[in-house]
Amino acid sequence: MLDIKYIRENPDKVKENIKRKFQDKKLPLVDEVIELDRRIRELKVSGDDLRKQRNDYSSSIGAMMRDKRVDEANELKSKVVEINDSLSSIEKEEAELSLELKSKMMLIPQMMDDSVPIGVDDSCNVENEKFGDPVVLEYEIPYHADIIASFNGLDKESAGRVSGEGFYYLCGDIARLHSAMLSYARDFMIDKGFTYCVPPFMIRSDVVDGVMSFEEMEAMMYKIEGEDLFLIGTSEHSMIGKFKGQIIKESELPITMTSYSPCFRKEGGSHGLEERGLYRVHQFEKQEMIVLCKPEESMDWYNKMWNYTVEFFRSLDVPVRTLECCSGDLADLKVKSCDVEAWSPRQKKYFEVGSCSTLGDAQARRLGIRTKGDNGNYLVHTLNNTVVASPRGLIAVIENNYQEDGSILVPKVLQPYMGGVSRLVPKK
Repeated sequence: MLDIKYIRENPDKVKENIKRKFQDKKLPLVDEVIELDRRIRELKVSGDDLRKQRNDYSSSIGAMMRDKRVDEANELKSKVVEINDSLSSIEKEEAELSLELKSKMMLIPQMMDDSVPIGVDDSCNVENEKFGDPVVLEYEIPYHADIIASFNGLDKESAGRVSGEGFYYLCGDIARLHSAMLSYARDFMIDKGFTYCVPPFMIRSDVVDGVMSFEEMEAMMYKIEGEDLFLIGTSEHSMIGKFKGQIIKESELPITMTSYSPCFRKEGGSHGLEERGLYRVHQFEKQEMIVLCKPEESMDWYNKMWNYTVEFFRSLDVPVRTLECCSGDLADLKVKSCDVEAWSPRQKKYFEVGSCSTLGDAQARRLGIRTKGDNGNYLVHTLNNTVVASPRGLIAVIENNYQEDGSILVPKVLQPYMGGVSRLVPKK
């Protein structure tokens, strides 16, 4: 959500930003917001004038009563009643307009960074850099679900009976490899100086409103029936919500945290669920990194964070690339975002395994997260990035370490978490 003062003083810039995101239907919102803001400010002035007049009358009434000028005092009392009625009407209208203003402002996208490439959708995303050599093997790599099945490691049929489509059981060596990867991700980020957290897996609606747009919420989140609670789609949501309404000491910035959580997503729409495999499922696990920092430091942290994910996957012998998200693929609260994609030797192409974003002060403004500096309070900047999300990260590790005999080499960094095991041998 933008600062109303910024919208008021820069309407053309805000409209141009909307156009660059190909959201022309939102253009009228700018003028509507400015008009609502004007009316609210007029009401505030009227209300302040009436309150001053009421205070003056109240002082006069006291003096008149002391001088036994009862009739004059009663006349002013009648005027005070009229003022109170007018104030009640003004305050009601101001409250209604303020709610309308906020709802419209929350639909106006955050100002993008000038470096964001312009494009309609994700087909216009731009490759930045590749890390590691993408290898095309001479032998065939089976579909990941078939590889995992050879280790008796996947049971979607039973999960379907228990939970429905989009869920799964991981078993045996594959489940252990999955857990090893997440444990290594935790320790990897702790070694980078991040504080490890396990957050709540459900959040209230006011936190949801603070961390994401309404469109994202509708597409992603599960609502708990009869409760003001939503299952988190990523731990970033509850981790940023941790600071809701807080004033953070400037000396405590930057705050760097890494959090583990299960994540729950509807995965509806055109992508749909995957019938056999694990690319798109309703439930997965993730290690996330979150940063709260000074505005002038946010772009430096953005670049550090996606580099950490690249370093993590390279340590697992997985080639990756970074892909800059274009304007039409950028969520409304984001200033800039890039995806980290892992090489799939089976598909001979890259696929998304993580996403890094800086949201400027958008989440902080919605949630009231400030820091106290020498020149007063100001909004912090928030950033988030995936260290690893599994099963996608698991698929990348399995494919890139799959051997011709059907075995899987365990990356050296994961072997301590696997009891020293260096190779997984299929059961069938």
